[in-house]
Amino acid sequence: MAKRDLYNSIGVIQSIAPAVQSASVNGSGVDLRPYNSATVIINAGAIVGAAVMVPKLQESDDNSTFTDVAAGDLLGAFPASLSASASIKVGYKGTKRYVRPVLTLSSGTSIAADAVVIGGHASLAPVA
Repeated sequence: MAKRDLYNSIGVIQSIAPAVQSASVNGSGVDLRPYNSATVIINAGAIVGAAVMVPKLQESDDNSTFTDVAAGDLLGAFPASLSASASIKVGYKGTKRYVRPVLTLSSGTSIAADAVVIGGHASLAPVA
């Protein structure tokens, strides 16, 4: 790989598809086994009805039972709620095999949002 080649050493995995979210949503679990690092990216769009949506990250050993990631296992921090037309990134340095973003609608009507997990430092490159 070339020195400036990020393309072949990361994977981008969609966990929450872009949509208008009118209820809380759990992202699909992302398997981190092929990667040695991970970052979650949450994109927010239009907010309707003064919606308040709270983001967080959960982890799991088995992709079935998830628990909230401890603040000490995050790089950066999630905001108290999503802002319109904003993107946030938070790194994960925990040891669990699976992670998933969670968006909890605590009030209001809806917010356009999605989430991807970027797996980095792939064990085998290039990443397909």
